[in-house]
Amino acid sequence: MIEIIQPAQFKTVPWKNGKGETIEMVINHGGTLDNFDWRLSMASVVEDGIFSNFAGYTRNLILIDGEGINLQHNDNKIDRLSDLLDIATFDGGNKTVGNLHSNAITDFNIITRTASINTQVDCLKSAKRHQLASSELCFIYSLFNDAELTMDQSSEVMLLPAQHLIKITDLPKNTATLTGQHLIIVYLTF
Repeated sequence: MIEIIQPAQFKTVPWKNGKGETIEMVINHGGTLDNFDWRLSMASVVEDGIFSNFAGYTRNLILIDGEGINLQHNDNKIDRLSDLLDIATFDGGNKTVGNLHSNAITDFNIITRTASINTQVDCLKSAKRHQLASSELCFIYSLFNDAELTMDQSSEVMLLPAQHLIKITDLPKNTATLTGQHLIIVYLTF
């Protein structure tokens, strides 16, 4: 099943640490900020500071606008996100401090419960008939331009509007291809 989640359906919610706001694009049914299995969101980071604690979760953070941010985890390991679609994957329970390179950035976040969900994230600057992997849940987000999803069995081409979130449930292997630019593809397996 394919569902297009429009930006009007996104919700603005406070950060867990209260120091900003997140645009929550989608969260598992019944999920709340303090208890969820998976959540996709976007946030603007306007100043240096400590990230919210999500112990028990894995975080994937992708740079989608701005000049970059360094993420320092537990006072040692540093992820440097400088280019569009750079990604950092880290333990949500880390003490993570974000340091902006210059001005504010916007990031795309995938947060999943570590013990029960396997997460794969692909960031593609350009794709032509990119074969989608099998997954129980697949999300697609195109930053700037519409993308095209082709269901291989029927050769039906579906337009995926830019800045809308596409949700595909129970995606079998080798059944769909994607064409577009500046794409984020998230696969969740339970």
